[in-house]
Amino acid sequence: MTSLTLRLPDATGALETYTVLGAPVTPGSTAPARSRTAYAAAHVVADPLGGNGPGRPARLDWDATMAFRHHLWDLGLGVADAMDTAQRGMGLDWEATAELIRRSAAEAATRGAALVCGVGTDQLEPGQASLESVIRAYGEQLAVVQEAGAQPVVMASRALAAVAEGPDDYTKVYGRLLAEADRPVVLHWLGEVFDPALAGYWGHADPADAIEGVAALIADHADAVDGIKVSLLDASLEVRLRNLLPEGVRLYTGDDFNYPELILGDADGHSHALLGVFAAIAPAAAEALHALDSGDVDRYRALLEPTVPLARHLFAEPTYYYKTGITFLAWLNGHQKGFSMVGGLHSARDLTHLATAFRLADAAGVLTDPETAVARMRSLLAVAGVDQ
Repeated sequence: MTSLTLRLPDATGALETYTVLGAPVTPGSTAPARSRTAYAAAHVVADPLGGNGPGRPARLDWDATMAFRHHLWDLGLGVADAMDTAQRGMGLDWEATAELIRRSAAEAATRGAALVCGVGTDQLEPGQASLESVIRAYGEQLAVVQEAGAQPVVMASRALAAVAEGPDDYTKVYGRLLAEADRPVVLHWLGEVFDPALAGYWGHADPADAIEGVAALIADHADAVDGIKVSLLDASLEVRLRNLLPEGVRLYTGDDFNYPELILGDADGHSHALLGVFAAIAPAAAEALHALDSGDVDRYRALLEPTVPLARHLFAEPTYYYKTGITFLAWLNGHQKGFSMVGGLHSARDLTHLATAFRLADAAGVLTDPETAVARMRSLLAVAGVDQ
């Protein structure tokens, strides 16, 4: 057995011999792309000795967490921090989130790097929310992000979804919040597939019925809105909203299934990017965007299209467990010492799922150090009782 060969379980659990291709994408530039604004939503690295079990306060490995952000900046990508990829609402509590925002903003300032940070309402106690308490909670988090010097991303709120009685309540809450912003914000429409507690967001059971109302809200506050990130996994809805946005307001795709075509765009426009999968495929994503800068659409497609099977696998149902796959690939690529997550979420995907992710990451050219990746995969297999 060569150093790049190992035995992996397939989808049925049967073992097969697999040899890694060992052909990672190597970016040719470290500058940000010119034709698209692109953010990779970054995960957090758990302290493996921090007692990060389910329901426990989050304890992070701050050195590794910050180093991963520098890795993304080094590739020319912006960083979207303290968002759902960082386990907001799934293990990362508000105290740890506020510290993450402050640390990331300080690191970004040292190099003039692009950073946006999530503003939510997750410090509210479940079942205790009202429209006014939602506004106050949003305001508290907005102040933390603004004081840190980062650009805010106004995330969808579970508490607001629970108490809002219709579209007018969303208009009230967002109108008040946008009036408090000291710089243009990014809005965030996270679909039910990513978080079932957000069903009926914007006051409509069917997201298609909310498109015009969201566009109208943005038009009414266009000076306060940099753009909107849309994570509905429905390309047609994203394009429909994109075509309704006021001039100068960006559509940031959060569609981890259809991002190549949405970023490329059509005769009427294109999407920018704010994607969790970009953290997993960062070298390929950065190089593809530079190809797009130079008008080389064939190379753009050649780099991004092989990443789509990986993205669709990582974000397979239940989609909200995609964070496990993002962290798994960061571990394989040497960005953290152990495969562990806050809230114990590293156990959310089974071994066959992770083995498939390993193969697909190899095919996409995003195992940046194949020998390290194979060694780490072997160690995980050994712990699971799979002999090599």
